[in-house]
Amino acid sequence: MFNNHSPDSSPSLGFLQKNNSLEERSRIVSSIKERATKDLLSCDNTGGDARFKRIETDFSNLYARGRSFCLPKMEKSPPCSSCWRWWKSSPATSRRLLTNPPRASVWSCPTSPKQVGFTYEIAPVFVLMEQLTLKKMREIVGWPNGEGDGIFSPGGAISNMYSVMIARYKYFPEIKTKGMAAAPRLVLFTSELSHYSIKKASAALGFGTDNLILLNTDERGRVIPADLESKVTEAKQKGYVPVYVNATAGTTVFGAFDPINDIADICEKYNMWLHVDAAWGGGLLMSSKHRHKMSGIHRANSVTWNPHKMMGVPLQCSAILVRERGLLQGCNSMCAGYLFQPDKHYDVTYDTGDKAIQCGRHVDIFKFWLMWKAKGTVGFEQQIDKCLDLSAYLYSKIKNREGFQMVFNGEPQHTNVCFWYLPLSLRHLPDGEEKRERLHKVAPKIKAMMMESGTTMVGYQPQGDQVNFFRMVISNPAATRSDIDFLVEEIERLGQDL
Repeated sequence: MFNNHSPDSSPSLGFLQKNNSLEERSRIVSSIKERATKDLLSCDNTGGDARFKRIETDFSNLYARGRSFCLPKMEKSPPCSSCWRWWKSSPATSRRLLTNPPRASVWSCPTSPKQVGFTYEIAPVFVLMEQLTLKKMREIVGWPNGEGDGIFSPGGAISNMYSVMIARYKYFPEIKTKGMAAAPRLVLFTSELSHYSIKKASAALGFGTDNLILLNTDERGRVIPADLESKVTEAKQKGYVPVYVNATAGTTVFGAFDPINDIADICEKYNMWLHVDAAWGGGLLMSSKHRHKMSGIHRANSVTWNPHKMMGVPLQCSAILVRERGLLQGCNSMCAGYLFQPDKHYDVTYDTGDKAIQCGRHVDIFKFWLMWKAKGTVGFEQQIDKCLDLSAYLYSKIKNREGFQMVFNGEPQHTNVCFWYLPLSLRHLPDGEEKRERLHKVAPKIKAMMMESGTTMVGYQPQGDQVNFFRMVISNPAATRSDIDFLVEEIERLGQDL
């Protein structure tokens, strides 16, 4: 309940219990505006610097306008009359308010950000924010008019799990009621270098990890399409039913992008669901310079995209996007009567909670919405291009530098730059087991010294038959070339005498 802290009101009478007159509402609004003008981020746009006046709400051109957002701190105050309109409005009216808001651009009422989004009446602002933003993301993926469906989930692993669940429901809907016994032996396919969440989903959903078939990759870490088709054919010959293929757009270690178009051809040929795990690489869709690395993503049946990775949105913020509308609802709906009554006075498709495997959900959309409004699509593009430019700069700096050796040839596909540093003591050793064993210990030692000295920290890991190497990933838009220069010099300083 909202509490009215006005000195002339009864302390026992809550805000919702009052029949507020127009005069009372005006008083509340004036009170909030008075407090807001004392804040450096005031968005009283009635005067002052023109940079702070609301001009438009289009995603594509809001970058660097000096925009501030009015977020009244109303934990101890009643909501203003404009804010209260959200709870009294229909979804259609609220959508108009959201796409063309009054001068106080976005409100933060005490119940809403702390509440969970499963019905429109619980979180009307955030349900609409989520729908509008997901539609925009689907447009960027390339689905006509942004059609389809989607939902925000607690992370990329859960988004990937959604994709497996939806694919299974698409081809064998009876599994929802009868269980896996109602289906033949189903098999899934994914890269040997894909994220482990696909394997976890196979185990958790009852497919079994033995029925997840790993695909070979080339020297850059990309799935080999011929290997996929060969393994699909082999599975069919054994009487298994190939149902799902995961293509990765930005693998965890190498930052590799699987050839989506070639994989999509095979999926269409054998009637399999194509999912693209773009948790790490999805941000590149915002860049006209780099989005070609995901050519063919519009042919996917579902896409995982994590704005909390390359786009820098605070954890957690992950979306599962689905090309065919209705599958999320059909797969997960349980029609809980106490929440999802079909005879509500508004369009109940706005009650999105029944599409989720959770009940209550955090309103992860809010921080993403605000960031997109602040930076704009152009701002995200510049941020992502800068990070990729820095990774190219690091690669060019060390590819021929004495003591450094790249894990694979060629420029990095993403911001992942993978390399070894060879101390002086190893540079003239012949290739062999002794050199491998000693090199395997170098990266952990250098990282430990980095952390002890408090200067830098770069991850390392082995991969396949390759010994420990550094994996430098650049996703912080505040990084500069001088930071890259310092990093290289620091690795040399700490590692030269090992």
